[in-house]
Amino acid sequence: MTPLEIADLALRTPVINSSPLPRYSYQNLDYGMTIGIAKTNGGRLWACWVGGGDSPKAFFVLGSSDDDGKSWSEPRFVVDMHSSELPEPMSTLVGNLWTDPSGRLWWFLGQSMGQYDGRAGVWASVCSNPDTEAPSWSEPVRIWHGYTLNKPVVLKSGTWLLPVSLWDRRFISAPFGELFHELDDQRMAHVFASVDQGKTWTRRGGVLIPDSEFDEHIMIEREDGSIYLTARTHANGIWESVSSDEGASWSVPQYSGISNCSARHLMIKLKSGRVLLVKHGGKIDSTTDVRSHLCAFLSEDGGRSWKGSLLLDERSAISYPDGFQSEDGYIYVSYDKNRATEGEILMARFTEDDILSGEFKSPRSSSKMLISRPLGIRKN
Repeated sequence: MTPLEIADLALRTPVINSSPLPRYSYQNLDYGMTIGIAKTNGGRLWACWVGGGDSPKAFFVLGSSDDDGKSWSEPRFVVDMHSSELPEPMSTLVGNLWTDPSGRLWWFLGQSMGQYDGRAGVWASVCSNPDTEAPSWSEPVRIWHGYTLNKPVVLKSGTWLLPVSLWDRRFISAPFGELFHELDDQRMAHVFASVDQGKTWTRRGGVLIPDSEFDEHIMIEREDGSIYLTARTHANGIWESVSSDEGASWSVPQYSGISNCSARHLMIKLKSGRVLLVKHGGKIDSTTDVRSHLCAFLSEDGGRSWKGSLLLDERSAISYPDGFQSEDGYIYVSYDKNRATEGEILMARFTEDDILSGEFKSPRSSSKMLISRPLGIRKN
């Protein structure tokens, strides 16, 4: 097969395995990288993480909790498209979980041949009954090329905005290095919009972030209706851009003043109107080199300035925060620890008051709560 014929295999629809045990039990898993966390209207928590490795071996695992994160199920759903019949591994590596305004649970899946074939693809599956004993998922639908790592944003106008990144050519793995040059002028942080509650998605605009490291961009809507976007870079902290037309055009990107190592960060609009930021380092203008000291901050002015600092986890090799705020005001953040040697997926639960006081003092606040641990690591 030619490299293009191999890459086209990633256009196959992902298959959601609803009976993953015992093959994908914790006893048999040996890696853990967090993807996302969400809460349903009925109160169930769902978490997604990567098994196999941050590599062509990657696949997705999905588990749930019915006691607010005190305990978690064995893996309930898996997307693993690997097959000995394929000429190259088909990876499921980037995605997220999101509960939409109507209560449906969305599972965003990134699929590629190898680590990254230069095109990849964002797929979405929707679960309309995520609180039932036997949740069911729709057949995944491909939205576009690239990857979606962070959750959509619902604007005051009702439009949904989805961050989609088409990665730079330098990340393309063999044997796909000479493919998809026709996409080179589209390798940037894109914004896709839906005006029909996710039935269809259309590219609205995009911004090219200097020294981008996978973009991993995330957005909030400010009080004035502008869209504030932040993105990961390789060595220059978090960069920002602003749109005044719901994502169609963007300001020239610039350094935000937020220092962070080359790692994912989290930014969400809270019910109070404040903005939450989770990144590495206890001060906005400082960070760490080893992905340690994961901290939460608050902004009263749409991300222009920040206050408070709550240390979620001081240890090294912790990364990739994702989260949401529940109806009762508590904030939930998932992250991973020592992906290849411990593979733990963890959760912190806290409030805005905790951030401002710098300590976990609210009644249900807690840190370092275990979501999953791949016990197969201990067999090696």
